[in-house]
Amino acid sequence: MAGLNTRTDPGRCHAPAPPTPRWRHTWRARTAQVWSASSIRRPPETTRTRTNGPSPRYTSRPSTSRRSTPGTRRRWPSGRRRRSTTGTPAAAPPNWPGTTPTLARPTARAATCSTTTTNGGGLAKVQLHLQTGDSAALVRAKEIFDLVRSGWDTDSAHAAPGGVFWTQANWSQDRNTVSNMPGAQLALRLHQITGEDGYLDWARRFYDWTNTYLQSPGGLYWDHLDLKGTVEKTIWSYNQGVPVGVNVLLYKATHDRTYLRRAERIARAAYAYYVTQGRLFTQPVYFNSIFFKNLLLLESVTGDGKYHQAMADYADELWSTMRDPGTGLVHFDSSGGTEAIQQAAFAQLYAVLAWPRELWPTLY
Repeated sequence: MAGLNTRTDPGRCHAPAPPTPRWRHTWRARTAQVWSASSIRRPPETTRTRTNGPSPRYTSRPSTSRRSTPGTRRRWPSGRRRRSTTGTPAAAPPNWPGTTPTLARPTARAATCSTTTTNGGGLAKVQLHLQTGDSAALVRAKEIFDLVRSGWDTDSAHAAPGGVFWTQANWSQDRNTVSNMPGAQLALRLHQITGEDGYLDWARRFYDWTNTYLQSPGGLYWDHLDLKGTVEKTIWSYNQGVPVGVNVLLYKATHDRTYLRRAERIARAAYAYYVTQGRLFTQPVYFNSIFFKNLLLLESVTGDGKYHQAMADYADELWSTMRDPGTGLVHFDSSGGTEAIQQAAFAQLYAVLAWPRELWPTLY
């Protein structure tokens, strides 16, 4: 996770910082406990895969391959790894909408890394830059966006042409909410930092395509669309959180309050669907972490605290019901297994809860 230090102007006087609330100390302590427990134990790795249908299919077997194979839509989710990509952008200037892409096709290793993971890596680099001023992180975020952008579907023979595929492997046929809205979010962050309009143009391209083909009449977002135009209508929590964040950033970029109202409308619908109607615990913790972080990004603008409270209630419920006091690990599998990504997401919940509000604008 990106560093939490903020830069200050040494030439200005600053009032003494107010005392840290007791609940924030509790959240920091719990973050440390979960992270410590996760770092000293490495449970056996399992692979979880998803088939073409709407429901995940789980298998408990050692993961022996780092590459997706034909017939498997996703490494789901313990098979996902944070990996650097090796696709190298061409030396030509960035290709903005209406121009011909000049990027070489990513290498085999890059092509098997999901666009979800790639976008997440880029957004993490942006967050690091925003919080610490790390210039190398910004350079890397730009490179990552170039790779993501190179996956845009340009085949007019496809149903609903456009959108970025979930992975750039040749067998991939799905264009997902989670491979397009995070691309818009990354582009908006780069526009925010650089002021380059090309990033804003690309953000709107990702945003408009996803809203056209994957937003339900009720305002929530479905999962993906295949090349025949068939929509897979599972509603995942992270697919609702990221569009909230994208609309917030579009509002900041354009000062058009229409985007802010859209963010609030999606957030209300998602809150009702997951929190009020009791579906939050049907979602993976790492999806819910993304969901809540984007709701806090919204509250960094509105000044409300409803979603922050819901995030705290969710984290505390996990602490009291899913955590093994003997090991410090959380267990979401009835068989007693656990995954590193679950521990990381649980630690992230408490880490973000412990952040001061002035850091929320850097969330993704």
